[in-house]
Amino acid sequence: MTIAKRKFGNTGHLSSAVIFGAAALWNETQSTSDRILDLLLEYEINHIDVAAAYGNAELRLGPWMLNHRKYFFLATKTNERTYKGAKESIMRSLDLLKTDHIDLMQLHGLTNPIEWDQAMGENGALEALIEAKSEGLVKFIGVTGHGWTVAAMHQKSLERYHFDSILLPWNWFMANYRNYPRDFHNILNICANRNIAVQTIKAVARGPYAAGMKKVYTPWYQPLDDKYSIQKSVDWVLSYKDVFLNSLGDVNILPLVLEAASNMGERPSNKEMNDMADKMGLASIFGV
Repeated sequence: MTIAKRKFGNTGHLSSAVIFGAAALWNETQSTSDRILDLLLEYEINHIDVAAAYGNAELRLGPWMLNHRKYFFLATKTNERTYKGAKESIMRSLDLLKTDHIDLMQLHGLTNPIEWDQAMGENGALEALIEAKSEGLVKFIGVTGHGWTVAAMHQKSLERYHFDSILLPWNWFMANYRNYPRDFHNILNICANRNIAVQTIKAVARGPYAAGMKKVYTPWYQPLDDKYSIQKSVDWVLSYKDVFLNSLGDVNILPLVLEAASNMGERPSNKEMNDMADKMGLASIFGV
């Protein structure tokens, strides 16, 4: 049960095509976290993506990193927008993750123009990340985001600084929604030309929870939870040879995603994907 490896941009690291999204450990116990992390070894997942904002996730990863750090490319994120806040966030993440360096430090959810100006400006968070890189505490720097404007905002970010990676949503529904596919492919081409890694999220998003519907899974949106739809969605995303799929934040659906990636098939046809989308009622999780 292995998952293919791909070049993670200009980092020199061959990362598993599926990156473990450690938001899945947000509210989990240490024993559950250890069980899930052991599953990563079974599938040879060698890249973990966490964030300071993911509840107890960094705390849960820490004890495991003490014995397994060398096997993983370890990424985390900061929501802070000031130099002081970001510097403190980096030091706190290093402490919680029980490591002396972070492979990829990312500016988290940077899509608001006002926050963007602050983070990228004088005494902004980017300065703290660049300083941490010069000190060897951070090896590479990335930027992440959600929503319909993220691809366009990432282009603005790449004009400001040569980030080593970006992260943004990509799935069948989004690939057919208004101007998003144009913006996504535009940023994908820019990243390919500059050897910047592209991480994608929300591969198995189904849609928002309807009013009154019981929330069954951990994510704030309703995920796909059947093997067929997950297999088709994973096959479709990973058919893009230059992108990575960051797994969703739910420990119960994670095994289905890993199994799908280890059994990766041909790129599904547009008809297959449209039929699946109609059957499952795929919808926007970011509003209209």
